[in-house]
Amino acid sequence: MRRLMTRLIDSNDPQALEHSLHWLYSFVRPHRWAIAGLLSLSLCASLLVLVQPWLVKMLIDDGLIARHFPTLVWVAGLMILAGLLGTLLSGVNRYLHTRLSGRILFSLRDELYRHLQTLSPTFYGKRRIGDLMSRLDGDVAEIQRFAVDSLFSAVSSVIGLVCAVAMLLTLSWKLSLLALVLIPLDVLWLRWMRRKVEREVRQLRERSADVSSFLVETLPAMKFIQTAGQQQRESRRLEGLGRGYMSQLLRLQVTEFFTQAVPGTLTSLSRACAFLIGGYWVVQGTWQLGALIAFSTYLGMAVGPVQSLLGLYVALQRMTVSLGRVMELRNEQPGVASVAKPKPMPTVGDLTFEAVEFSHSGRSAILRGVDVQIADGSKVALSGASGVGKSTLIDLLLRFYDPQQGRILLGGVDLRELELFELRRRIAVVSQEIVLFRGSLADNLCYSNPSASREAVIEVARLARLDSLIESLPEGLDSPLGERGQQLSGGQKQRIAIARALLQDPLILVLDEATSAVDEATEREVIAAIDGLFAGRTRILISHRPSTLADADVRLELVDGQLKRIEVAHAS
Repeated sequence: MRRLMTRLIDSNDPQALEHSLHWLYSFVRPHRWAIAGLLSLSLCASLLVLVQPWLVKMLIDDGLIARHFPTLVWVAGLMILAGLLGTLLSGVNRYLHTRLSGRILFSLRDELYRHLQTLSPTFYGKRRIGDLMSRLDGDVAEIQRFAVDSLFSAVSSVIGLVCAVAMLLTLSWKLSLLALVLIPLDVLWLRWMRRKVEREVRQLRERSADVSSFLVETLPAMKFIQTAGQQQRESRRLEGLGRGYMSQLLRLQVTEFFTQAVPGTLTSLSRACAFLIGGYWVVQGTWQLGALIAFSTYLGMAVGPVQSLLGLYVALQRMTVSLGRVMELRNEQPGVASVAKPKPMPTVGDLTFEAVEFSHSGRSAILRGVDVQIADGSKVALSGASGVGKSTLIDLLLRFYDPQQGRILLGGVDLRELELFELRRRIAVVSQEIVLFRGSLADNLCYSNPSASREAVIEVARLARLDSLIESLPEGLDSPLGERGQQLSGGQKQRIAIARALLQDPLILVLDEATSAVDEATEREVIAAIDGLFAGRTRILISHRPSTLADADVRLELVDGQLKRIEVAHAS
């Protein structure tokens, strides 16, 4: 099947297409026995449908015209039985088909989502979220429909076509030749229209992504749009995007109509000619009326599969576009590689930066020869002007990127030699941008540690001074926070993030402007609680507020890509 599709698609890169189809059918292959069972059911259902016209022929020629009532009763009983069995098989087939389609669809989507989880922040910085959603939703669904639905449609159509042609040849081989004349004409027309269909489908996917990106961008910012009084402006933008999408959709509909209409018209003409010639034979008495009716019915049954296969050709071009868009994401490589045999995770949080240099692609160096040692359990204050690379330093620590030169050691082990998941689990980061998910307050608190006990959740909530928030919520810790916790203040969100980091129980805790939304008195209490809980662990505090950086064991300032140690004055 995969090789057949490769030949049908006129691709500029056959090897890439073969690779894409191999990836696609790796999701279909595990269900091959279920597919075989469904195809068997489809074959039985097709045979029951095909037998009906022959029973009609027997009913007319051997029952009605021959005036033989027992034959009439016997054939009528067979028709009822075939109809009941066909209905039963159709229901079972539809149920099993839906279950199989759903499993393959979510397998495709889950695998692509897992791959997206491995990509660096740089990738997401260059991509529109709406476009990613369009590919995860619309394109993956289009691929699944072809991989499963079109597969069964094609097999059923081929079986129906072969059986119908066999019956046509049995009834009259001369009239059957009319259908064969059309095949070369249909193939030439479809090859001529293929490029146009593919181009129109790709443009439609892009217009759909434009609409998704607009909604993803504007819905979370609705409060700002209302404050700025720009509702009408954004409505006009959406209206324009909708008109562009609809215009492209209509162009595609016209293209697909002509792609299928011309072969369909030729098929209808051949059917009419066959009926005229067969009718003339019946009038002349050289053919039976029942045979003509059966031939006409089988010809119609042959036309249906032919039109279905024509539609399959159009679906193949649509799927090719979607598969290409999905494979663009699938072929994106992670920014960092996991080591095959990782070393054991260190149990201490001492850090060493050795001649670390880093720059983003196409930009000047952010870090230049950074050398610093941080002892386990130290409280480190990191300061510097905005944009000098403080957050980049933390991204390197979490291995969202690797240094171009130098290395970073945790407990004397290069970060690149540690298992990536375990490394990130042992480093908790609380930043200015707080991420909250739909769910209860308790769910958000234990997001990084789902197995935490209720008592531990209550304790970290107390340490982060969330008591007043919990008391104000109708269901306490079990109260839902809603989408992104929009009803919470900035200070409340930051306390939740701090409590979540405490519950993670990391080796290293990073507070990146984490207390900027609370007053200084509350900040001192929160940091005092953190110092008490993490007294023996490494803490890195990044802030522009001097009070946040007070009482640090080590003071570091990032200037011109280099870390400078500032002497800490201790009170005598």
